Amino acid sequence: MIPALREIDEVQSLYLQFLQALADAGFRGDTSPSYASRTVLATDNSIYQVLPQAVVYPRDTHDLQLLAELGDREAFHQVVLSPRGGGTGTNGQSLTDGIVVDISRHMNRILEINADAGWVRVQAGVVKDQLNAALAPHGLFFAPELSTSNRATIGGMINTDASGQGSCVYGKTRDHVLELSTVLLGGELLHSGPVNHETLSELLEREDRIGSVYRVSDDIAREKADLIEEKFPRLNRCLTGYDLAHLRDSDSGEFNLNSILCGSEGTLGFIAEAKLNVLPIPKCVALVNLKYDNFQDALRDASDLMGAGPTSIETVDSKVLQLAMGDIVWHSVSEFFPTGDRPVRGINLVEYTADSEEELDRALDRFTAQVENAIGETGKSFGYSIARGHGEVNRIWAMRKRAVGLLGNARGEKRPIPFVEDTCVPPEHLADFIAEFRAVLDEAGLDYGMFGHVDAGVLHVRPAIDMKDPQQAALIRPITDRVVALTQKYHGLLWGEHGKGVRSEYAPEFFGELYAELQRVKAAFDPRNQLNPGKIATPSRASGLLKIDAVETRGERDRQIPVQVWEGYSEGVHCNGNGACFNWDPDSAMCPSYKATRERIHSPKGRASLMREWLRLLSARNVDAVEAARKSREQSFFVGLPGRIKNSLAKARGEYDFNHEVNEAMQGCLGCKSCVGQCPIKVDVPEFRAKFLELYYSRYLRPLKDYFVGSLEFVMPHLARAPGLYNWPLKLAPVRWLLEQGLGLSDTPALARKSLEKSMAELGVPYASRATLDALGPAQRERAVIIVQDAFTSYFDAGMVADALRLLRQLDFFPLVAPFKANGKPLHVHGFLRQFRRVAEANSEMLEQLADTGVPLVGIDPSMTLTYRAEYHKLLGDRAPRVQLLQEWLSGQREHLEQQRARLRPATFRLLPHCSEQTNAAASLQDWRDVFVALGLQLETENLGCCGMAGTYGHETTHRETSRVIFQQSWAPRLTGETTQLLASGYSCRCQARRFAGVSLRHPLQGLLAQLQD
Repeated sequence: MIPALREIDEVQSLYLQFLQALADAGFRGDTSPSYASRTVLATDNSIYQVLPQAVVYPRDTHDLQLLAELGDREAFHQVVLSPRGGGTGTNGQSLTDGIVVDISRHMNRILEINADAGWVRVQAGVVKDQLNAALAPHGLFFAPELSTSNRATIGGMINTDASGQGSCVYGKTRDHVLELSTVLLGGELLHSGPVNHETLSELLEREDRIGSVYRVSDDIAREKADLIEEKFPRLNRCLTGYDLAHLRDSDSGEFNLNSILCGSEGTLGFIAEAKLNVLPIPKCVALVNLKYDNFQDALRDASDLMGAGPTSIETVDSKVLQLAMGDIVWHSVSEFFPTGDRPVRGINLVEYTADSEEELDRALDRFTAQVENAIGETGKSFGYSIARGHGEVNRIWAMRKRAVGLLGNARGEKRPIPFVEDTCVPPEHLADFIAEFRAVLDEAGLDYGMFGHVDAGVLHVRPAIDMKDPQQAALIRPITDRVVALTQKYHGLLWGEHGKGVRSEYAPEFFGELYAELQRVKAAFDPRNQLNPGKIATPSRASGLLKIDAVETRGERDRQIPVQVWEGYSEGVHCNGNGACFNWDPDSAMCPSYKATRERIHSPKGRASLMREWLRLLSARNVDAVEAARKSREQSFFVGLPGRIKNSLAKARGEYDFNHEVNEAMQGCLGCKSCVGQCPIKVDVPEFRAKFLELYYSRYLRPLKDYFVGSLEFVMPHLARAPGLYNWPLKLAPVRWLLEQGLGLSDTPALARKSLEKSMAELGVPYASRATLDALGPAQRERAVIIVQDAFTSYFDAGMVADALRLLRQLDFFPLVAPFKANGKPLHVHGFLRQFRRVAEANSEMLEQLADTGVPLVGIDPSMTLTYRAEYHKLLGDRAPRVQLLQEWLSGQREHLEQQRARLRPATFRLLPHCSEQTNAAASLQDWRDVFVALGLQLETENLGCCGMAGTYGHETTHRETSRVIFQQSWAPRLTGETTQLLASGYSCRCQARRFAGVSLRHPLQGLLAQLQD
C-alpha cells in the first residue's frame, strides 16, 4: 500500500539518511518514519492534510540542537523541519511535508516555580492545564485562556501568540513571556528577553547567527519605525509573529526579540524552554449569563456592556447553544439556562472577578441594575442568570470551551469548518462587520455557527461546507478573499487569534511594503527556508508562501472513499482534528490509551485518521470495505483459511502491510467508549474498531485469546456448576504460564465459590418469566424490578449481586432475576460481528418479552448495561431493550426510599465511577447521589480517569503494563490510606483495585447494605 524501502525516491532517501545521521549523532529521543505515525500527524484542526516524511520526538534541548545542527549541514539543506505541540491549529500551522518535530511527548516538564517572584520555567511541551494544576496550590495561574487548554502546549501557545477569553484584561501569551530559550538553525541556543542598550550593543557585535538576527531586527526597528506605526493596527489582538511594533519598549527603551519569536509558528527556531509570568488567581468570580432574541442583538449590546468594566465578555449563537444542549456537557450547566416559551438565539457570558465578595457584590449590583433597566428595550437582553464561585463559573466556561468542537458535530456531510476562523476588528465595529460577514455567507447559501470574544472584537465563524464536494470546496477562495477585504474595510485582521499558517498568503496584502522587512527577519533566522516553510514570510522572492487552495485538503482524500463506505464507517470519518482526545488531565476519562502511551496513534483522532486512510487505500484497490465485510460474514470459518494462513506467515516474516499498523492502533483501544461521550464529534472508536477487526481477521488468523474471550459468556454457566474445577488449576504456576504464553492472558479471575443461583434460593428471589410476572399481586408489581444478568458479575462477583438483591428485598422492593443470556459485548469488542448480531437478537427477544409485562429491566455493571443503549441500539434500533442502570431506576423510587431512611445509619461515601458511566451516562452520577441522599447518606463523586481494566483489556498480557500505567495515573492515588468509604460501580474497576492495590472495593449497593440497621 505504500512503497517498500527498495522503492523509495530521492526525497525519501534524503530523509532516511537524515534520520540515520541523527541516530549516529546520539539523538536520545524517538524517531518514526512509519506510515501510521506520519498519517496521524498529517492533519490538525484545519481543513488541510499534508503527509510528512517522518516524525521525531526530541527528549531535551540537546536533541533539538542536534536536529538544527544537522539541518544546517550542506548535505541536508533540503530537509524541512517543523515543530508541533498539541496539534490543535486551525490554519495548518504545524503541517509539513518534511519532518514533524513533536515536542509534546518528552519535553513536558515544569522545571521551576518561583511563587514569591511570580514566575515559572517550563519546557515547551507542557500543557497549559498541566501548568495551572501545578500552580494552583500556590494560588497562581498562567493567564491566557484557551478553549483547548487541556491539550494546548506552552510552546504551541508561544508559537501562535495565543489568547482567548479575558484577553482585554490578561492580554496574549506574549504579554506573559519573560524569557525564551530557542534553538536556531545550526544548533545555537538563543536566550532572549528584554535587554538594555548596553547588552544590545554587545549582541549586535556577535559574529554568529544570534548577532545577525539582532542586527537585522534592530535595523528594521530603527529604520522603519514610521512604517511600522502605520501598518501595525492598534488592536487588543494585534499582529502575531514578527511583531516589529513591540521590539522596543516605549517606556523602558529595552529591546526584546521575543516580540518577533512569539507567534512565529516555528519559522524562526524551536522554542525549547520558557520563563513565564504568572498571576494570582482571582479570589472571587461570577458569570452573568444574558439571553437574547437574536445573535445580532447580543453583539451590539456587548459594546454597551463593556462600559460596566467586566473581566471578559464571550458570546455564543443559537446554533452552538443547541449543539451544547445535545452534548454531555449540558447536564452540568442546564440550571443556568432554563428553557421557557421564549427561544434563546444568542447569549453573552459576562464575567466579573474581584478580591473580595463585597467588591464582587458591588460590581454585580451595578451591572444587573443596568441589565434590568434595559429589559424590554429593543435589542437588549430579556433575562439572565448568575453563576457564582469558581466551581459554577468553570462549568459554564467548560461548555463554552467545547463550542469549537461542537460545531463540527452538525448533522449531515456539510460540517462547519475553520477557514475564516478568527477575524478581529475594533470592538465598536464588530456588529456592523458581522452583519456584512453574514451577508457574504448568506449570499453563498451557507449555514454557519458563531461564537467568540466580543470584548476583543474577535469572532469565530465556521461556515458549513462538505469538502468532499469539489464545487463546495471551491468556495474557500472567493469567500476568504471577500472576508479579507471586509476586515481591511473595518481596519481589522484576518488572524486575530489562531495564527496564520496556510492563510499567510494574505500577509503581503496586510503588511504592504513592510512585508519585505519580514522577509529580512526570516532570512536572518532561516536563510534556506527550512523551518516550517511557506508560513508568515519567506526569506526571499524565490520561495513563495503557501496558497489556501494549493495545499491538499482532507476533503480531496476523503472524496476518494465511496459514499457507501464513508457512511458505513461514519463513526470515525467525521473527526475534525480538534484534539479533545489529547486531554492532559489524568483524572479525565478521555482516552486512557493515549495518556498512558503518549502515542498519537493510540488516540481517537489517531485511530480515526488511520481508519480514513485505510478506507482510502482499500478503495484505491477497488475494495469496498462494507461489501467485503458483508461477504466475510456469510462465509464459514474454513472458507479462505489457506489464504489467512499464507498471509499470517508473511506477517510473521515481517512483510510490510499497512493493515498491521492500523491493527496495532486498534488493539491498543480499551473499548471504554469515553471517546463517544467526550469527543464533541462523537467519534466512536470501539464501533469502527470492531468493524476493522472483522475485516482484518478475514485476511489474517486470529489469536487464540480472541476465541477464548469471545466464548467466555457461553462457557461460564457450565463452569460455574463446579467452580473448584476451574479455580484450582489457576493457582498452578504451569497453568498460569500456559495462559500467559499460549493464550496471552494474565491474572485470570476466579469464579465465585458460591453461585448466584444458590444465593437467590436462600433469599427467595425468583427468576423472571412471563408466568412469574403475571402471578405478581398489585403490591408486588408496584415494587418489582428485573435484574438483567451479565456474565462478569453473575459468575465472577456473584456475592456482590446477592448483596444487591438482599438490599433490594430489605428496602421492600421485589427483585427478580432474568435468566442468563450472553450479552455479546466481548464478541463486539473483538470484531465477531456476525456472532454478536445473533446474540443480541436472541437476548433482545427474551428481554422484550419480560419488558412487555411493564416491570422495569435494570442492569448492574455499567459497561455491560450501556451496551443495550449503544451497540444494541445501533444494531436493532427501536427493537433494542430498554435496560436502565441501577441508579437510574432507583432515583425514580425516591419517595419510597425516603420512607426507608430511618432504617439506615448516616454515613458519607466516595464513589469511584466507571469511566463509561461518567462519559456516556453522566447524569446517572447525580442519580447515585440522589439515591444516597434519599436514604439519609452522603455520596461524593470523584472525578477520575479509567482504571485500566476495561473488560478483558487489562488481562491481556500484551496490555498488562499499559493497564498498570493507566491505573497508576488516576486510580492509585485514591486507594492510599483509609479506603472503607470508597465505593466502585464497575466490576472491572473493583478487579483492578484488588490486582494492583490490594484493595477490595464495594459496590454502592453494598455500601448501603452495610448501613442497614438490624
